[in-house]
Amino acid sequence: MIRILIADDQEMVRAGFRMILETQDDMTVVADVADGISAVRKARELRPDVCLVDIRMPGLDGLAVTKTLAGPDVAEPLKVVVVTTFDLDEYVHTALTNGASGFLLKDAGPALLMEAVRAASRGDALVSPQITVRLLKHFAAPSKGPNPLTERETEVVRAAARGLTNTEIGQELFLSLSTVKTHLAAVQTKIGARNRVEVAAWAWRTGLMGD
Repeated sequence: MIRILIADDQEMVRAGFRMILETQDDMTVVADVADGISAVRKARELRPDVCLVDIRMPGLDGLAVTKTLAGPDVAEPLKVVVVTTFDLDEYVHTALTNGASGFLLKDAGPALLMEAVRAASRGDALVSPQITVRLLKHFAAPSKGPNPLTERETEVVRAAARGLTNTEIGQELFLSLSTVKTHLAAVQTKIGARNRVEVAAWAWRTGLMGD
């Protein structure tokens, strides 16, 4: 069971997230709070598996909460996914630097919210597709090299780098969800990536997306 804490200053958002997440057999919301100070206190008290944190909150903003709970200097970091209305590159960069295990926009939809929670709980990372693609396109000039991937793995990676979810990749390439996951796992091993964000970064950086 994935234990989740929700921190957002809007009661309607907290209630909506709770309703979505608790439809899942493997998820339960252990607390929801309206400000950053309460988020830190409750997170330290309850040690949830995943914290969903808004950016603009009273007391302590979500970026500071993320650094406090998941930053590089934290001895026993928690998994934090930042969920916000504000699509700003500086927020994304700061959140990920501060140790966030994901960055989602509030209009990402229930499926991506649940996928981000599951990804964070297993030590992976997920960033809203539209943000991921925009950020990765700004990587340094591509450094071409030999492609170690099979043809099918290359197709899966290109789809992931365009921001598609595993389900969408499966639908586009006529693959089962488990097959998509198997290909991505194999790719991560081959290129030394820790998660799908790093896989996508590798695809843009090596020029795979321009072929």
